[in-house]
Amino acid sequence: MIVFPAIDLKQGQVVRLAEGDMARATVYGDNPAAQAALFAEAGSQFLHVVDLDGSFAGKAENREAVEAILETFEGHVQLGGGIRTPEAVAGWFNLGVSRVVMGTAALKDPQFVKDMAREYPGGIVVAVDARDGMVATEGWADVSDVSVVDLARRFEDAGVASLLFTDIGRDGMLKGCNVQATVDLARQTDMPVIASGGVKGLDDIRMLKLHENDGIEGVITGRALYDGRLDLAAALQMAERD
Repeated sequence: MIVFPAIDLKQGQVVRLAEGDMARATVYGDNPAAQAALFAEAGSQFLHVVDLDGSFAGKAENREAVEAILETFEGHVQLGGGIRTPEAVAGWFNLGVSRVVMGTAALKDPQFVKDMAREYPGGIVVAVDARDGMVATEGWADVSDVSVVDLARRFEDAGVASLLFTDIGRDGMLKGCNVQATVDLARQTDMPVIASGGVKGLDDIRMLKLHENDGIEGVITGRALYDGRLDLAAALQMAERD
């Protein structure tokens, strides 16, 4: 199982939001590349980066910070946030991003996402962001009438690498990961699922690891790392156990 330390970018700074609310951002640093280096020193080979401003703008707003991360971090970088055109997708892959995450585009233009998944095999992750079981878009500002499972099933057999499932109500709140909802989604689709939202400690990593065979590919963690509640090296060690 993969542990993805998260770097969320807002106006060039490393932040964490509470329940996806841009007005409730906690700043953890102003040097994203240095933060990426710290995660690498702890043993991480994977990184999850989100251009939060880009999620709302529909285009890259923290390009300079992302480029600095890519220059510093030698592992795999998974990037999301406002990536909604073929040119944007190609541009990030050309710069060295390993996987591109699409959320709003997955709901509003699923054919585009499927086309990208075919063009970049293993490179596209569909973000399934949920508020009370329904899909949220536009940086989580809008809640649709489409259920999480219905959206996920639209991309079966499309060549999508993974589903990234976030329980928005838990994101940045340290309430504990919604393991049951994540596992339920993994069992109802044929795509690997990455858990996100609410991780508060090593126990969340342990619980998700128990369901690796159900299709849990990995877990994203942010605030627990920044607040010192979760030791990244210990999390990586637990996730790598046989």
